[in-house]
Parts: sequence; structure tokens; C-alpha cells
Amino acid sequence: MNKKSKLDFKPCPGRPLPFGATFVPGGCRFSLFSRHATAAWLQIYATPQDSRPLAEFELDPQINRTGDIWHIELEGATEALLYLWRVDGPNAPEQGHRFNPRIPLLDPWAQAVAGEYRWEIGQSFNAGAPGGQPSSYLPPKCLVIKNDFDWRGDRHPGIPLEESIIYELHVRGFTRHPSSGVKHPGTFLGLIEKIDYLKTLGVTAVELLPVHEFNENESFLKNSETGERLKNYWGYSPVLFFTPKSGYAVGDPLDGAQVTEFKTMVRAFHEAGIEVILDVVFNHSAEGNETGPTLSFRGLDNRIYYLLDEKDPSIYLNYSGCGNTLNCNHPVVRGLIRNCLRYWVVEMHVDGFRFDLASILGRDRKGNLLVNPPLLESIAEDPILWHVKIIAEAWDAAGAYQIGSFLGKRWSEWNDRFRDDVRWFWRGDRFGRNGLGSRITGSSDIYISSGKLPRNSINFITSHDGFTLNDLVSYNEKHNEANGQDNWDGASHNLSYNFGVEGPSEDPAIERLRLRQIKNFLATLFLSQGVPMMLAGDEMRRTQAGNNNAYCQDNEISWLDWTLLEKNRPLFEFTRRLIAFRKAHPVFRRKSFLTGTDHDGDGRADIEWYEPSGRPVRWDCNRPSLCCYLNGSKQEIANEEDDWDFYLMFNTGRNSHSFRLPQPPEGINWKRVLDTALEGEDSMVEPGTELVALENQGCYLLEGHSCVLLAAVG
Repeated sequence: MNKKSKLDFKPCPGRPLPFGATFVPGGCRFSLFSRHATAAWLQIYATPQDSRPLAEFELDPQINRTGDIWHIELEGATEALLYLWRVDGPNAPEQGHRFNPRIPLLDPWAQAVAGEYRWEIGQSFNAGAPGGQPSSYLPPKCLVIKNDFDWRGDRHPGIPLEESIIYELHVRGFTRHPSSGVKHPGTFLGLIEKIDYLKTLGVTAVELLPVHEFNENESFLKNSETGERLKNYWGYSPVLFFTPKSGYAVGDPLDGAQVTEFKTMVRAFHEAGIEVILDVVFNHSAEGNETGPTLSFRGLDNRIYYLLDEKDPSIYLNYSGCGNTLNCNHPVVRGLIRNCLRYWVVEMHVDGFRFDLASILGRDRKGNLLVNPPLLESIAEDPILWHVKIIAEAWDAAGAYQIGSFLGKRWSEWNDRFRDDVRWFWRGDRFGRNGLGSRITGSSDIYISSGKLPRNSINFITSHDGFTLNDLVSYNEKHNEANGQDNWDGASHNLSYNFGVEGPSEDPAIERLRLRQIKNFLATLFLSQGVPMMLAGDEMRRTQAGNNNAYCQDNEISWLDWTLLEKNRPLFEFTRRLIAFRKAHPVFRRKSFLTGTDHDGDGRADIEWYEPSGRPVRWDCNRPSLCCYLNGSKQEIANEEDDWDFYLMFNTGRNSHSFRLPQPPEGINWKRVLDTALEGEDSMVEPGTELVALENQGCYLLEGHSCVLLAAVG
């Protein structure tokens, strides 16, 4: 760390661009946007723990300001530097301004930080009040680092979206449990040690919960059962957008370990042919509402960065449910977000983004949803971002719901209709098969009218938000008591079913049903058109003990217990084989929608629907069963050979039922691929091995709560 005195650095005017802090020959340049500021000071610190700067440089508006950009260069500053800003301006919340020169501020463009957030969130932090932050407040320090990482020729894997198998995981929780057996648990480097596992499973992309800098100690809630203070575990409360979380690094943050180790992780994933998708949160910041802490944006230019109430600009519009909403379509904020995405692609080599509460990114300065939001269009059409995956959570906390209509064909969407309809069907609810039919064929009823394709539907049954797959079949009600909010938090509409016992059961019959139901869900997910996304640990029955909102549980509730892998090895093997089978057969990952029509006049459509009796399906009937014939000879996938024909049968009833089989092509017989009612290796064949021939080619007996896939093979 550079500990030179103030006199050792020669301040020069510098240049307005690029934003942030950048090493140049012989020094370091700093640049900061603030339109309404009247004064600015750059502070240089010796250590992250220091409460007073080693040096402070006042910027002269006549020579250190170009337009709305404040800039300075420190000649002689050639080593790693710690810095913060102070900014003065109007302190008039009723006009939307909350400047306070007593508060040190983080640089929105900083690429790394070091140090801790030292305050108690339970106090009031009204930046407009005299004194602002309490004297105990001490932010981490922004860190200037050199980008000299050796990528060793790294390239993006470039996996087509329709070929993807997405695996959503939490960086810390995936390896933090003592059973993980990794050398560096809970870190970027810890993930590297599990890459072989992910390759074996068949994953093509990991979707990481937020890795942008956040304050894990912002919560003042306590675990009602243990009394321990709860954490911000998920990270959906960003402080800075360019900085990887320093707490996920093994090495010294002062040496830029958080950046180097993130890059090392990405490089290792790419070497294994696995892509890295980031869950990004551009809809709000950790500064909260008008009583929240001033960390960066609020103190730099509150009116620019946030949506404010027109009638009372001291009040924040809250479309995120987290106290504030970023003014995403203001040109300045729009530029910051777009350049941030470019940075993560160009400098950090990530392969895509999932946008949290993405509908907010389409709101104007009054909070109205725009018809053609400039931010969303610029992300989709940006020449640097053109080939990366962009996935929207196409709703927000204020009622916007844009599934199927999110701007343009480039945007894919988390399909919560898939989640709910598949849960609805397998729980045995009335007319559940109607929704199932739409979901397993790629949700054309949702997407085709806007010109989208099956790959625009990101199918999932579970995610970080809600029950795990094990808990979905083990609990009727949420159990969030440990969250310290009297179990009121988290969704109550889970479409789950416990099969007669709430929570763990020692009844073998119940356990068999639960395992079968888990396999039903997995089979439905991976045999459906669209892009499957699974939650980390579902393949080994990870449980959160019924907690469906574990955002604050940085403990064994959320961590993946790796002892479950051996305990549930048959389920892992079932999942691995299922994923491999999907990859081997293009009929399950079509580029275009199935139409149910006979294009070439051979008497058979690309998909046909049947009742168990063999008659055409009647969608107006409430029945617990459904069958479909997938015609593999009618692929519309470039450079793909014709696939087999398949027959998929579902029985969500309690009792077994005999299903009549359609006549396969001449000289071909039906053979079994999977049957979720069977146990062990019998329930799913190893791809590439001989399928199980059926003794009876005329009908198949499905057990209750099961599904079967047959292939027409010579």
C-alpha cells in the first residue's frame, strides 16, 4: 500500500474520461460525475481501517471540472491506492438533493474495495439531517488496481442458448459447508474445486447469485431461535456494480485478490467448457429509503440516480421493494449500467447476465413503463454485448408483469408460468394438464406472438427464491421462523405437497413417493422445450428445512451439505443421465415451436396429444393423465440429423393406469428410456447403452405419480 505523504503526490488537472480511477504512466487519474455538486475532495487513505485520510485534495471547479465531471491526476501515485470522495452541494431533500460534505463516499466506478462497513443499520441515517452519518460510520475504501491478469488465451465457450443447461448457485453456499472438502470454502477459488463435479453432472453454465459488492452485515434482524444476528446472504442489496465481492476472495483484498480470483475462476470454468452468468441487480442500491445510509449514489447526485416522488422529492419511489429505485433510463445512469456490463464481459470474461426485477429497467423517471425502453434496447443491441446471454426476471415489486412481452427477441425470460403450471400439474390440481401441455412444448402461448422462440423461455421449477425441490415435496407450508419476522416473510403460494407428513419422514412409503415426485419434476424440466435451469443441490435433495426465503441465513440452512450426495447418489445419477439424454437428442431442444401439424403429408404431426386410451386428448376434461408423441423426423434444427420418435406419458393420479401405445413407424419397436416409478439405475437408462425393450408393444402400465418416456428404436 502506498503510504507516501500528501507532498509526494503532485496534483494535476487530469482528464474527464474514463470514469473511476485509472493508472497512467507516472500516476493515477480519478474521474467522478456529479452535476449538482459545488465542491469535491479526493481522499487518499493508508489502510482500510483508517478513519482519517492520509491526504486530501480539493478540486478546483475551474481546472478540475469538465461539464458535470470532476477529475484530477496524482503524479507519482503508481502503486495500489485506497481512496474515497467527499462532495458538497445543496442539502435540500425537499428538492431531491442530499449532499453532505461530512460523509465519505464510494466511487460508483470503483473496480475493487477493501475494508468493512462499520455501522449499525438500526440507527437513522438521514443524509439531510445535520451531521449526516453517525461518527461510528466508516465505509470500506475504494482500491485502485492494475489489470494485468494473464488470461492465457481464454475465450468464451459460446454455447448456443438452446443447448444450455443452467445451474443456479450461491458462491459462498456451494462450498461453505465443512462437508464440501474444498481447500478454500465459500470462495471463488472454492468453486474451481467443484468444476469436475459440475462437468460430470452435465452443466453448461453456472448462474451465480449476486457477486457485486454488498454489505453482508446490513441487517439488524436476529434469528428468533438462536438469537444470532442475521446476514445479508443472497447479496441482492448492491453497494457497487463494478466490484466483485471481496469476502469471496481468499487472498488479501489490498492486493486485488477479489478481482484476480474471480478471473481465475472464470478462466477455469471456460477451460472446462462451462459458461458464467451473473445475477445482476441494477434496479436499486443498498442505500435504501430516505432513512437509509449514504454510501455513494445518494451523496453524489441523488436526483440523477434515483426515482423520486414528483410531489415530494424527499420520498423515494419504491418499485423494488427495497426502499429505492434506480433512475435506470436517465442517460447518465443508463451509461453507467451499459458500461458496467461491458466491463464484466471485456475485463472479467463473463458470458451473460440475469437481470433481477428487470421490469424496473423499463420505467421512466416518473415510474411509468416505457413502450420501448432505451436502456433495454441499448443492452440488447450493444455491439460488445450482442453475443452474451441476457435473461430478464420480467416483473418487479410494484405489479409490472411482462412475461412473454419483454422487449425484443434478444431477451430471454425466467418463465415463472412454467414453474407454477408444472407444480400445479404434479400436485394433481384440477385441469393441471392443460398448463403442462403448453409448458413442455416451449410455452408458445406466451412467446410466439412477440416473435420469440423456445430458447427465450428459461424453464425452472425451483430457484434460490422459494422451496428447494426436496422441500417442495416435503412441506405444505413455509417455515421461516428463523428469519426473525414471525414467519410472515416469503411466499405463501408454493403449490407444494408433503404427502401426509410435514417435513422429514421415516415412513418408507412417503419417502418413495417424494423421491418419485422429485424425479417427475426433473424429468419434466429436462424433457421440455426451452432452456432448463436447476437449483444447486436439487440433484442430491438439498433442504432448507422448509424455509422458502433464506436470504438472511448464512449458515447450514442455506449451505449445500455434500454428505447428501452419497446419501442420494441414485438421484444424482438419474439427473446426470437425464441431462446427458437431453443433450443427445435434439427433439427436446428445438429451435422452433412445435405446431401440431403435418408439414410433409406423411400422416403424422410434429407433436400429437393422446389420452391413455389412445384417443386424441380432450383438453376440456379434468383428468390426471396426458400423453404426447414427439416426431423426431420433423426436426427444424440446422445441421442436425433426424432424431428418434418418442412417447411421453404422465400420470399424476394416485392409482396405476394402463396406457395404450400408438403404433411406431414400421419395423420399429418401443423401448423404455425412463420410468420414474422404478428405483435405482432402472429408472433412467445410461445414454448410449441399449434401451429396455418392452414385452408388450400395445400398452404400458404407469404407476401413480409417475412419468415414462419411450423411444421408437429399431
